[in-house]
Amino acid sequence: MESLFSADRCEKLRDLNVVNLIVSSVIVVGMLISYLPQHFRIISRGTSEGISPYFILLGTTSATSAFANILLLPQSRQDVACCKELETLHCVAGLLGIAQLGVQWICFTFIFVLFLVFFRYNPAHDPDNEELGEEEDQPRWQTALLVASLTLLHGLAVILVTGILSTLAKDHLEIWANVLGVMAALLAAVQYVPQIWTTYHLKHVGSLSIPMMCIQTPGGFLFAASLFARLGLAGWSSWGIFVLTATMQGLLLYLAIYYEIQSRNGLVSSTIDSLPPSHLHANGFDDDTPGRYTSHPEHYANSPDHLQTILDRQDSDAAAETTPLLKPGGIGDPHRNFDTNRG
Repeated sequence: MESLFSADRCEKLRDLNVVNLIVSSVIVVGMLISYLPQHFRIISRGTSEGISPYFILLGTTSATSAFANILLLPQSRQDVACCKELETLHCVAGLLGIAQLGVQWICFTFIFVLFLVFFRYNPAHDPDNEELGEEEDQPRWQTALLVASLTLLHGLAVILVTGILSTLAKDHLEIWANVLGVMAALLAAVQYVPQIWTTYHLKHVGSLSIPMMCIQTPGGFLFAASLFARLGLAGWSSWGIFVLTATMQGLLLYLAIYYEIQSRNGLVSSTIDSLPPSHLHANGFDDDTPGRYTSHPEHYANSPDHLQTILDRQDSDAAAETTPLLKPGGIGDPHRNFDTNRG
């Protein structure tokens, strides 16, 4: 019976659905591209500040559970086995569902690695990131260590249990796959809660990537819609989790954009306020700029050296002056003959 079902599955994979192949390929590529802005932002800023460690923990463990789940499902194992009989294109098309969750796991695991590599437990003395909050607002190194430990332990536990069941109790693999699927759904359901709180508490996005969320939020709703079209209301447990996570990510995206706009407006206002007052006259001269023959240059000098520079400039300008009437103490050209009775 099992071999008959396997043969039917292989025949189904031979009947290549071009539309499904294109859509699945676009999802894989789009998922990969959507994570790149987040990777780049952490690396370019040189810090993972602003990203909740618990968001990293929940996201990585959820992605690990989801990837292990799809690998252990009977249908996925049959798809892999059918690749021995199928052509390369048909095999690739049949494994694109696995590839989608595999790409997600790899990309989020890389965020986990970057979070640890660029983690700063004392960012208060960082002159290049003045927007960082006080040290107590940032996660402590013990928290980062805890997140790393729990994530690695979870991954090792999944590998260990899977290996034992594959060797000693293959009949229980499907039950273990379902457990992993439920675990992935529960973790994904609460994944964005700590990040929403962190962003709301810090009032800035930090190293969180807005372009990544701009791609993934509508993508999550589209993916849920595609599942709904295939499964209907009966598949609410499958597409419902994507609706929930996309909604929560949309809320996080709203907060991120709001605080980013507030930050930019505040930066412009502070820059304008920090500029010294300027009083330009119609002739283009500024009250804050000393002229060639200013009577009180000391009013414009910030220091003795600055005053001496102004005086030296005035002396130099006076020496080069060719209009005698403008020379200090001069009234006319001494070499000019003002006799009007000349013949």
